[in-house]
Amino acid sequence: MLTELVSDYLNYLEFERALSKNTIEAYGHDIFSFLEYISSNFGINDIACVKRTHISTYNRHLASCGISPTSIVRKIASIKGFFRYLCVSEKLKKNPALALSSPKITKKLPRVISMQEIEKLLATHLDVMQKALFELFYATGLRVSELVNLEFKNTDLKAGIIRTMGKGSKERIVPVGTKARTALKTYYKEREIIILTTPDGKKNQKYVFLKPNGKKITRQYVYTFIHNLGKKIQKDISPHTIRHSFATHLLENGADLRVVQELLGHSSIVTTQLYTHISKKRLREVYFSINSD
Repeated sequence: MLTELVSDYLNYLEFERALSKNTIEAYGHDIFSFLEYISSNFGINDIACVKRTHISTYNRHLASCGISPTSIVRKIASIKGFFRYLCVSEKLKKNPALALSSPKITKKLPRVISMQEIEKLLATHLDVMQKALFELFYATGLRVSELVNLEFKNTDLKAGIIRTMGKGSKERIVPVGTKARTALKTYYKEREIIILTTPDGKKNQKYVFLKPNGKKITRQYVYTFIHNLGKKIQKDISPHTIRHSFATHLLENGADLRVVQELLGHSSIVTTQLYTHISKKRLREVYFSINSD
């Protein structure tokens, strides 16, 4: 019964809310982990028996396990969303998570590296695919999931643009600079050989980035690649560092905050604030100028 309820909710997120596959998987994992916890610790296997105290206890359990406040907030939000759905769809009469508070977190800006450090990374020995991947990553500020799922048909090097599907299945068009286009053109020659000579290459040819064996790159591949690349400049960096550096360098060179918001694929300018070193005063000025149009 519980499994069916979760399945119904995940289907709702997919077909009604049009959330991404990664987001839905995260929701499912969070909810099933909670249900497993209350079943093991309280013997609860009936959703109607769940009380607010059970969720609060689970909240404290997560904290005692050393899980970060950010992750706890996400997990509790997943649980709240699940119970909200059950009540709205009349599968549950009372919402045990209705008045539940989440832990407060301090949002920290991710690490930024300078343009000079970017140049140093590009000057290191990279194979043709890695060179193209890094150039495109820094030139566009894509999310990792957008990068690994980028399809060949959505790249137009002649026009200098790519189309990508962001959060909530929202499409956006992002310009691509000369250096990234040149690196991609060089890589495409090697990519064509991979497609012609490997079974996996033929199977995965709709994607831009393929490994020499023809397999599609994964998010973990990108994380490992960027992390190892950071060692060249003695910095502990992640893919998010590159995305944040992309936004910061644009702003440092005079780009409008609204343009950066669009390039990053943020639905709200408030979210863009987390990616930029802009004063609150300047952010308010931009916000009110937008809303006074």
